[in-house]
Amino acid sequence: MSELIDLQSDEYFMGEALRLARRAWEQDEVPVGAVIVCEGRVIARAFNQVEQLKDATAHAEMLAVTQAEAAMGDWRLNKCDLFVTKEPCPMCAGALVHARLRRVVFGCPSPKDGAGGSLMNLLQHPKLNHQCQVTQGVRQTECAAMLQAFFRERR
Repeated sequence: MSELIDLQSDEYFMGEALRLARRAWEQDEVPVGAVIVCEGRVIARAFNQVEQLKDATAHAEMLAVTQAEAAMGDWRLNKCDLFVTKEPCPMCAGALVHARLRRVVFGCPSPKDGAGGSLMNLLQHPKLNHQCQVTQGVRQTECAAMLQAFFRERR
């Protein structure tokens, strides 16, 4: 008998983000994928498109936020959760706070530029007008392995 899959679990939604990260890799982008979930339903899916769009702001999180805002008909995403394979950078963390995401779930830390607790914690900075709940390390091994393999391939 096979194990049931919980379609509402952090692990399930991170799996969706990992699938998107693979799509980024196939397009020679840094393999980061993101999904935004509202009330158990995926309302946005994105992956890094910096090279393709020639846009430094085209990170998976930024593209997902724009999609989610359109889906919700509002820039406030306070009932939404983001699942992303890598810890958000300061630019993305700032956008997530401004969009008032309820929760940010990330796979692997990013010690060089992580703004969810590794280098700094903009997601929960006490002087900002909103703090996101943070869950880290969901499917961390898979998320980190994909990034490591991508960069190893390029060296």
